Amino acid sequence: MKKITYADAGVDIKKEEKAVKSLVSSLNFVREGLGKPILTNHFASVIDLGNIALAITTDGVGTKIKVAEIMGNFKTIGIDCVAMNVNDLMAIGAEPIAMVDYIATNKPNERIMAEIGRGLNEGCKIANMSLVGGETATLDIVNGWDLSGTAVGIVERDKMITGERIQTGDVIYAIPSSGIHSNGLTLARKLIEENGYSYTDKFGDKTIGDVLLTPTRIYVEVLKIIKSREVHGMAHITGGGLLNLKRLKEDVRFVIDKPLEPHKIFKFLQKLGDLDEKEMYRTFNMGMGFMIILPEEEAMELKKRYEGNIVGYVEDGKGVFLKDLRMDE
Repeated sequence: MKKITYADAGVDIKKEEKAVKSLVSSLNFVREGLGKPILTNHFASVIDLGNIALAITTDGVGTKIKVAEIMGNFKTIGIDCVAMNVNDLMAIGAEPIAMVDYIATNKPNERIMAEIGRGLNEGCKIANMSLVGGETATLDIVNGWDLSGTAVGIVERDKMITGERIQTGDVIYAIPSSGIHSNGLTLARKLIEENGYSYTDKFGDKTIGDVLLTPTRIYVEVLKIIKSREVHGMAHITGGGLLNLKRLKEDVRFVIDKPLEPHKIFKFLQKLGDLDEKEMYRTFNMGMGFMIILPEEEAMELKKRYEGNIVGYVEDGKGVFLKDLRMDE
């Protein structure tokens, strides 16, 4: 079988970056009396409101919802929607406070809507935030379902964590993911389906579909960590894998030399597509869902209280490396 990349599956990260830059280049209007956003091209966008900054994110669950459709199980997809938004808020040190959701479908279904609603409620409960409203649309241009949301959070202006304090000698601490989360599912689905597997096939004591639907971890512990430790930068590892580290700072080199052990689902997918390490770590979180960059002595203290481990370091140079393999070329 020909090797299948994320781009072959329909998601070209480089083309996506260029398209986003093209979109952003046309966005320059700012409301009178309101300063320009103080943080863009990061995990969350931030508006300066004086001593307090308002952080905003928007995201969805992507094609993971296709797996939910096939399995007839929408019970946890709402958690994913919350997680994908609030993890981005917390990556800059913002505390989530409220969220709105958007559900689009071509055929409303009471059971499915109820399951999505319960998942959204559970996710908000974990994140300690309110779901203050949303929108449901019935559209003939949608084939199935789509779920997304927008979340807002607050952070004291002088306590916002942007990555600018990252320096040579810092280490990278990774907190484990719960699984594939909500990124790379387009490639995962293609690998599974084109190799003759079914989502109901057994995978350990679960099915392949159940493993893929494991909800995205919500990293609430991050808010406690930043209050007790000297944190220089944080990254939510989503689509693009390790390339998410590039959002933090461009004039240093991030090196992952001792990655956490990937979940079995990643090894299964890698074998199905005969994918190399670079493609895997540029597409999936590979077991590392959230990364914290901080001084080594601070990281050693983290190990005493929180799940995870030191997986790399920061040095002079530029780029993102998996050992000796450059990821951002």
